[in-house]
Parts: sequence; C-alpha cells; structure tokens
Amino acid sequence: MKSAILLAAASAAVLSLAACNKPASTTATDAASSASTAASNTADAAGAAVDKAQDATGAAVGATSAATLGSHDTGAFVSNASQSDMYEIEAAKIAQARSKTADIKSFAKMMVADHTATSKAMAPLANAAGQTPAVKLDQRRQGFIDNLKSASDADFDKTYVDQQVAAHEEALTLMDGYAKDGSDAGLKDGAAKTAPKVQMHLDKIRAIQASLKK
Repeated sequence: MKSAILLAAASAAVLSLAACNKPASTTATDAASSASTAASNTADAAGAAVDKAQDATGAAVGATSAATLGSHDTGAFVSNASQSDMYEIEAAKIAQARSKTADIKSFAKMMVADHTATSKAMAPLANAAGQTPAVKLDQRRQGFIDNLKSASDADFDKTYVDQQVAAHEEALTLMDGYAKDGSDAGLKDGAAKTAPKVQMHLDKIRAIQASLKK
C-alpha cells in the first residue's frame, strides 16, 4: 500500500512539473483557443436567439396580413398565395437535405409535391383574374429561408417545424378568408379547394411538433 501511495505521489509530481515547464507560448495558445471557442459558442447562441425572434415576428406579421388584406384583396391574395408555395417548396428542399428525422423528411417531400401542384392550379386562375403570381420571395419569407439555412444541425428540425406550423396557420387563414370574402369567383373557388389540403398539412406538422417536445 505504501509503495502504491509513493508511486501516485511521484506521478502527481511529474505531472505538476510538466505543467510548470510547459512553454508560455503553448499555454497562451491553449488559452486563446479556449477563449475563441467560448466566444464562438456565445455568438452562435446569440445568433440563434435573434433568428428565432425574427421568425416569430415574421409569423405575426404574416398572420395579420393574411387575416386582413389577403382575405379580400385579390392582388394581395395572389401575391401571398404564390409566395407561400415558393417558400414551402424551397424550405422543404432544404429539410430533405438536412433533416435526419424520417417524419420530417417525409413531410418535406409532400410539401414539394403538394405546393408544386397548388402553384400550377392557382396560376391560370390568377391570370384569369388579371393578376400575376409573384416570381420571388419577399423579404419576410426570404428571412425564414435564411434563418433555416443558418440553423445549427442540433436546432434544424425545430426551426423547420416551428416555421412550418406558423406558415400553414397563415396559409389556412389566407385561403379561408379569400374563399369567404374574396371578389374573384375563380380564385374564391381555388382557395376553397386548397384550404382542406392546407389544413391537412397543418395537422401533420403540429403532430410532428408535438413529437419533438417529448
């Protein structure tokens, strides 16, 4: 027992001596590296918090727009409906490439197929109403895409799912509103036919959101 204690003491002394004899440049490098890592982690956390706040603000703005102007103004309805499809397709393609969750990848695949079909169905109705569908995303929806792209691997699924819940709530309000109060008969019919599919999407993504919280 005594020899074991002596051996342990000797080992500790050697380690202590080695630490004392460590070059100052190496110690400084290690400290700088640790400080840099800590700063990077802090910056990443702060960036994620900002992105989350931006998504929440964007969702609130979209919900208000869909419930007011988009519910009855034909130009606003067509612009928002077409951008909704574009956003859904682009976000879904990112999710298919990055998510490791089978349910999310399956949902994203459905988003590409269904929103491509919706775009094709609504385009002639918009043209008949004298409206031109949007050709690119507005700043708000582009912000969603940018935040989705910058999400860390650990945060990606939650970011995508939370965005999708908000986006489908907005789209459902838009479709239901225009189907009820819109002025163009063709687009009203198109909105009424699209609303059940949006509701189905919303139900699915809410279920996925609930499963992520377990």
